[in-house]
Amino acid sequence: MKRFILCAVLLTAFNAAGFSAPGGRGGGEAGSKTKAVKREAMEKTIYDFNVKDSPGKDYPLTRLKGKVVLIVNVASKCGFTPQYEGLEALYKKYEAKGLVVLGFPCNQFGGQEPGTNEEIQHFCKLTYGASFPVMGKLEVNGAGADPLYKHLKEKAPGLLGSEAIKWNFTKFLVGRTGRVINRYAPEIKPEELVADIEKALSQPPSESPIK
Repeated sequence: MKRFILCAVLLTAFNAAGFSAPGGRGGGEAGSKTKAVKREAMEKTIYDFNVKDSPGKDYPLTRLKGKVVLIVNVASKCGFTPQYEGLEALYKKYEAKGLVVLGFPCNQFGGQEPGTNEEIQHFCKLTYGASFPVMGKLEVNGAGADPLYKHLKEKAPGLLGSEAIKWNFTKFLVGRTGRVINRYAPEIKPEELVADIEKALSQPPSESPIK
């Protein structure tokens, strides 16, 4: 009886330390990996959000599953507006490999996107030949910030941990799993993202890099 009690005590301590017998279901490295996979599965991704397209219809981001997505808050009257050219160049070069560029017009920075959705579409297509999706206007900061942008800012804060978007043409790179890889300041030109984009495109959905 004493031996039985002693074995029971040792087994309890053994399992509490994260070990398991061969073929058992205890903890250890395998258990930690299983927990990590479960946490990852429960973690929110961009696929949990819907946005509005230019005509105002719901656009579920589940449409982009398995894609690498570059999300940018754009404006028509900003010093960075010529970055539309670089964004379009990236889209044309990598679309066939799985890249999607999503532009989100926002008028929160110097009132530099004052037009209607229709006017914005006309401008970006006529001036820059933009063929990537430019969605409906939204807010990226404050109480009215779109839920997608709240998520992006939480997952990839800016300088010194500040979540607020500082200006037009802030960029977020999202991997094939729908998780944010990195955030880039407005002055970072689209062509400077090539290495990161190619790395993200090279990853299968189950191994997309996470920041």
